[in-house]
Amino acid sequence: MLILLDAGHGGVIDGVYQTSGKRSPRWEDGSQLFEGEFNRWIVNGLSERLGQRRIPYVLIAPEQRDVTLGTRVTRANRFRDKPSLYVSVHANAGGGSGFEVYSSMGTTKSDAAAHCFAEEFVREFPDKPLRADLRDGDFDKDRNFFVLKHTAMPAVLTENFFMDNEEECRQLLMTPEGRRRIVDFHERAIVRWVAGQA
Repeated sequence: MLILLDAGHGGVIDGVYQTSGKRSPRWEDGSQLFEGEFNRWIVNGLSERLGQRRIPYVLIAPEQRDVTLGTRVTRANRFRDKPSLYVSVHANAGGGSGFEVYSSMGTTKSDAAAHCFAEEFVREFPDKPLRADLRDGDFDKDRNFFVLKHTAMPAVLTENFFMDNEEECRQLLMTPEGRRRIVDFHERAIVRWVAGQA
């Protein structure tokens, strides 16, 4: 079993954020979240946890530069012959609150993984909204996002709270404790999914 961890967007090189947009507003205290930095923090935390559990993983985009979606998918599909799960980590924006998990269109093998992420989010954050689409009987939202549509293995994309929601951004996305809790439920979801494949 192999977990493919993808931190969405670019990081920070020599103090310069590598992805235009994809950042929070600048808050009154001068602080600001860069989504790619947050995504990498979560993925790096997950890689440490999976290593401790001896669950094999690959970092799909370890660079700080913004790796193209095509390159991310090409790297992932090198592992098409191994049982694997692709996990793309993001922070949301656009007005709202809570957590969303996406999988590819229709009923696919990705749905079981998305279900694990949704349930573990609710377990970790019972007072925060799970933004689910229950019309097809499961929690995930189906989208044709490039990395979901073109990867050759089950794949999910998590949107972890809203960086343009000041409370969520400053209390969860920008604090070590909030980030640790996000790593916690991602870890539990992956462990559940792996156990279900045995």
